[in-house]
Amino acid sequence: MNKFFAQLSLKKFILTTALFLIVSSSLSQETKNNQKVFLITLDGLRWQELFTGADSLLIKNKTYVKQPRQLNNEFWRDNHKKRREALMPFIWTEAILKGQIFGNRKLGSNVNITNRRRFSYPGYNEILTGSKDDERITSNAKKNNLNKTILEEFKEKNNNKKVAAFSSWDVFDYIINEERSGVYTNSGFEPSTDFPLTQEEELLNQMQQQIPSPWGSVRFDSFTHNYALTYIKKHEPDFIYIAYGETDDFAHNGEYDSYLRSAKNTDQLIAELWNYTQNSQYYKDNTTFYITTDHGRGTIPIDTWRSHGANIEGSDETWFIVFGKGIKTKGEINEKSQIFTNQIASNIRKALGLKQKEGNQVIPIDLN
Repeated sequence: MNKFFAQLSLKKFILTTALFLIVSSSLSQETKNNQKVFLITLDGLRWQELFTGADSLLIKNKTYVKQPRQLNNEFWRDNHKKRREALMPFIWTEAILKGQIFGNRKLGSNVNITNRRRFSYPGYNEILTGSKDDERITSNAKKNNLNKTILEEFKEKNNNKKVAAFSSWDVFDYIINEERSGVYTNSGFEPSTDFPLTQEEELLNQMQQQIPSPWGSVRFDSFTHNYALTYIKKHEPDFIYIAYGETDDFAHNGEYDSYLRSAKNTDQLIAELWNYTQNSQYYKDNTTFYITTDHGRGTIPIDTWRSHGANIEGSDETWFIVFGKGIKTKGEINEKSQIFTNQIASNIRKALGLKQKEGNQVIPIDLN
């Protein structure tokens, strides 16, 4: 009898130990895979403004500025570092202390898109898939993307985790292929359909109907931002994409004053997102921000700053910012280097444990 109980106790011990190891392994794996990603884009923001602030050839140009003296007081500083801090204070006083900023071509740090089209749909496809598709993506038409984005890849692998996209431009439903991917996407003038709605979402839906936008396909970034922030508070997504759009549309309109003010406002929206993550138990110390743009703009002649495309020099020149979890602080990259926008998807795949595409390369980011 004693032998029987001894054997029974041994079996219980072995079973308990096995269960403990399984649970420990599961918790360890969960801890290991707690990476959160915020991917953010600013449509058509030139590297010139990001790295040197307001352009001296544009800030007093009465063709593009309604009140030159007022804009000069707001954004002009004699030193380019002070000018860029005046334009994007969060990026240049806080983000720079938490990560790495690529794309100052004056220092030899080059970032370029690889697609030949050099406008938005091809640019966003490149960012979100890691590959160009010049043969099939030839316009900004509302056609479902046949390529799979990293958002969709994440959803397929992690069906128990939240992933979402919020954008000011209404074409994003098609770029992300919401219909096929199942990724929750709120774009353009679309109201929140994340039922049950919070009071904030109900108010945003109401205000979006009441406040007219100057553009037919792009809403103000404030709506995009607050829809996204509300979703973040409700669902704590592990991967979220936010696409701000005003900078490109104000530039196309030739409104340099609004272009600069929108850039500064977006800088503050990004700061709000970062500060939220740092005060959230779910996101703090687990979150990396990836920030870039879909294309560059013209520079010479100066009037081409309004435009971009295959025939406009500078349209392929972009930039890239990364900071947060796992990123070594190097600040502004001041060494000769060449990276490409299509590599960003590879870095995000690596961070989130997704399968890499054959032939894709990651950006050589120094990690902690």
